[in-house]
Amino acid sequence: MRAIIQRVTEASVSIAGELHAEIDRGLLVLLGVEQADEVEDRDWLAAKIAQMRIFSDADGKMNRNISEVGGALLVVSQFTLYASTKKGNRPSFLRAAHPSMAEPMYESFCQQLSLLSGTIVKKGVFGAEMHIRLCNDGPVTIAMDSRDKQ
Repeated sequence: MRAIIQRVTEASVSIAGELHAEIDRGLLVLLGVEQADEVEDRDWLAAKIAQMRIFSDADGKMNRNISEVGGALLVVSQFTLYASTKKGNRPSFLRAAHPSMAEPMYESFCQQLSLLSGTIVKKGVFGAEMHIRLCNDGPVTIAMDSRDKQ
């Protein structure tokens, strides 16, 4: 699994011009599922995000996690995180999981993240054409990959 984690002051998802989900201070997580992903990948990534200390403490140091600051979570499925641009100018998405695998993995990731963080996870709609608005705070943007454990 791959994730782009963005610390935000606000973020929202709209579908067909209608607001679907929104959060205030928290994390926007863009999540890609790979064909080879397993439950262990989901669990590792959800645990890392739930405990990631990227919110400032009283001294201004990134030392607090999402639950410690009472932040919100918004997770959006994004298969394009597995784009390969090795050949030509048109990206290939061969490593991205088929929707029949990716959607249940996305849903279970959101449940696991909610359980581990103690925070309700708001979501986009899997496979939908979505418009994402966000105000990146910091800016803080972190890329993670469960294959590399980084």
